[in-house]
Amino acid sequence: MAHLSHKTLVSLPRTMSEHEAEEGQANSLGSLPSWPHRLENVFPVYAMGNSNPVLDSSLHNSDCLDPIWDAVREEAKLEAEKEPILSSFFYATILSHDCLEQALAFALANRLQKPTLLATHLMDIFCNVMKHDKGIQQSIRLDIQAFEDRDPACLSYCSALLYMKGYQSLQVHRVAHALWGQGRKVLALALQSRVSEVFGVDIHPAAKIGDGILVDHGTGVVIGETAIVGNRVSLMQGVTLGGTGKETGDRHPKVAEGVLIGASATILGNIRIGECVMIAAGSLVLQEVPPHSIVAGVPAKVIGRVHEHYPSLTIHQDENKHLSEEFFYSKDETTENDYIM
Repeated sequence: MAHLSHKTLVSLPRTMSEHEAEEGQANSLGSLPSWPHRLENVFPVYAMGNSNPVLDSSLHNSDCLDPIWDAVREEAKLEAEKEPILSSFFYATILSHDCLEQALAFALANRLQKPTLLATHLMDIFCNVMKHDKGIQQSIRLDIQAFEDRDPACLSYCSALLYMKGYQSLQVHRVAHALWGQGRKVLALALQSRVSEVFGVDIHPAAKIGDGILVDHGTGVVIGETAIVGNRVSLMQGVTLGGTGKETGDRHPKVAEGVLIGASATILGNIRIGECVMIAAGSLVLQEVPPHSIVAGVPAKVIGRVHEHYPSLTIHQDENKHLSEEFFYSKDETTENDYIM
């Protein structure tokens, strides 16, 4: 597996997609205060690709800096040498393409195709959107870096690109979100539906999701229409960011940056989850959570404080298990006393 140095850091301003810029919108996550540490202190230069990435002839120029793509190609070559039976597969999926966007579009199109939704049509859709949306070009690199850094099951950048449905479903959502913003809502919903069928991940195209996101495993993840997910968030399998009923309008959670949401946790309603919060697996969150808190239970309650800057980056879900044990032990005692009375 190719390994890249983490030593060089550069500034990475947030880039809006073109449809957001045309509508004069602020950053979709602008309403969520940022953690003081800048993004460049977390993501190294090689995750950012070309400083002005465009899917045109300039991206195919060997002078363009895109070490993520270079690493993907190197890994594919090494894997093809180790497993000759897969050499044609690696050539078709990685080595025959000129850039990361093209390889990703090919992989997604082939995963989602069906007789009435051809791979060639899907690839055209993905390539066209990524070609004109610099925000997506940045996001796909920050996301793949998040998978390589945080998921111990991720063997390489190449494996995230080709095999990990959490990564793949997230990138399809990014394309669908761009299409939704362009008014192509039927096509966006068609992609959402197909991703739900193939990957078991259901993210509404209107949901706003930041950069450097880990969707671990992906199975059962549901994110509603008006939800917002900040930068550097990690979501485990079965997470739901949903509404509380049939209300319309702004009705889904707003998750700030650096949050870690454990497996099968459910967050309901238009509530804010503060920066760098850790939500225990299986929790039901119905109220706002203050920054740097640990919450657990059904319904969830604050049981402690997070002492690290970004729990989403370290994913030490058992680091504060003594707090959970004390909380549930005291809860059991209270329930038993109430029953006796």
